[in-house]
Amino acid sequence: MARLPPLLRGSVVGAPLRYLTDRAVQKRHDTVCPWGTFTVDVVGCLISGLLTGAVVAGASPSRVQLLLGTGLCGALTTYSTFSYETLRPAGDGARFFAVADVVAGVVAGLGAVFVGVTIAEALRA
Repeated sequence: MARLPPLLRGSVVGAPLRYLTDRAVQKRHDTVCPWGTFTVDVVGCLISGLLTGAVVAGASPSRVQLLLGTGLCGALTTYSTFSYETLRPAGDGARFFAVADVVAGVVAGLGAVFVGVTIAEALRA
């Protein structure tokens, strides 16, 4: 793995981690609600916020953000799965559920990024 660029090294870990986390969360919550995707997306946003805050504060080199932010989080979170899991219930007539999923996902994701950046800035201070 040492010869792979940082972006690919991160994604080699992120993709299987996404699948395993999604399956573990969905197994615990037997529902049509995509809690596994919600979980990995929010965790990925939190990690991205932490990394961005650390890089902006000068506490971390940008190559770490490339490895973990773009590589790991890019493979861990997937907009395509989020989109599919939103459109599926909308197509089945559950439009309220689909809209609620979008709103909750976006609000939680942005909130997690904000929390991550805030934590990184507080640790640097």
